[in-house]
Parts: sequence; structure tokens; C-alpha cells
Amino acid sequence: MVVLSGGMDAQVKIWSVEDASCPVTLKGHQGGVLGLAVVDRGRNVLSCSRDGTARLWDCGTSACLSVVADCEVPVNGIAVGVADNAVNLGTPEEAPSDRETGTEGKLLLLAREDKKLQGVCLHSRTPVFLFDGSDAFNCCTFLSSVSILAGAQDGHIFHLDVRNTKAPVRTVCRSGAPVLSLVPFREGYIASQGDGTCFIIQQDCDHVIELTEPDCEPVYKVAAWEKLIYTCCRDGMIRKYHLTDL
Repeated sequence: MVVLSGGMDAQVKIWSVEDASCPVTLKGHQGGVLGLAVVDRGRNVLSCSRDGTARLWDCGTSACLSVVADCEVPVNGIAVGVADNAVNLGTPEEAPSDRETGTEGKLLLLAREDKKLQGVCLHSRTPVFLFDGSDAFNCCTFLSSVSILAGAQDGHIFHLDVRNTKAPVRTVCRSGAPVLSLVPFREGYIASQGDGTCFIIQQDCDHVIELTEPDCEPVYKVAAWEKLIYTCCRDGMIRKYHLTDL
């Protein structure tokens, strides 16, 4: 088992859970690493950075296989998922490296500082869509092969259909605090914000569960596993919530 980390030193590191060693360091970004994603089983990983790029890496050789996107503005978060067959993902102009695996049919989401959410085909590097939001995007995630979410600095959460991103399917705004993390959970998702708010929302938006405890401190990240939810907060606490059937 390993842990993937990205730092303000512009490096991506892979750590061993067993002995805390760091056998792999990925170098190439020119700015702090702000987001990470794993492709398929993890032979390849993705990173995004303040330098405006999203990069595809081969863990086995510690090499950058491709600059998948160069946005010229900081990319604050990324997510990768399988795209619906109705989405035109294009074809590669050049044959991918034989070190690249699991990228076929995948869509890469880029949460950009310039108020844009971008979709790029991971295999062909072809731009798929560019959605204009209300403020800088901080995070994004897939709910399904057609549904995606993106959270903005002004507190808006945009629910989009990748087959038609001209207008959001739904927009949620519970406060004006920055949306910092979005995680799919059961039939909905978990969102955390810069004012300490953390909540679970169902797809119909009618059922909301608040996760309490942080006192106005930003909840930076959320992780979910079965009935357990973990949050990390600026107050230095990692909190664990156990949920019964919703």
C-alpha cells in the first residue's frame, strides 16, 4: 500500500505505508502541486499545479509521459473518470507511449483559477468542454459517467451533465464560503467549505445532513469509506464520523 502526495516544492511523491520510505519522486512541475488523481490501478498518476499544467506520470520510471493540458492559470484540482459513450473524446494525433495504460475512455476534469471548469480527453489530449463558472474553481469530481460536480470559491456547487455543459443541471449554494472538497457518497455527495461547514447532500437536494464540530475553521478535505467519513480541518484535527443508514 502506498500514499501519493503533492507539495509546494513542485514534487509528487509516492510513499510506502509499511516503512514510510519514499521510493519514487516525480519532478517536472514549476509550481506547487495542488491536486492528484490515480489512473486505473495506479501504474499512471495525474497531477495539477500552480504552473497551469496537468501532467500524466509513469510511476515505474518516474517519468512524465505527457503534459495533458496547459491552462496558463493555476489548476486547483483535478478528477478523472469514465466518460459516457455519447461524449466525443477524439483520437490521439500520435500513438501513446507503451508506458501509458488505462487512459482510454477517460475524461480529465480541471478546476481552474480563471473561473473555468475544463474537460480534456485523457487518451487523446483533446479538449472536450469549457464551462464558465461564477468564481475560481477549487475542486471537482465525478458522480457518474454523465454527472460531474465542481465547487467554486464563492460557495457555488455546479452539477453538470458532460453531454451538454452549456448550462448546469443544478446549482447549490448554502453559504458564500469557498467549496474546498467534493466527494461522491452513496446517492449524493459530501461537500466541505471554508467556514467549517461540511454536509452530505442527496441528488434531489431535499435531504441534507450536517457534519458538526469544526468551529468556523476551513475543512480542507473529505474522504469516505463505506459508512465512515473522515475530514481534515485547519484546526489540526482529523475527524471520523460513523453514519448509520441514511
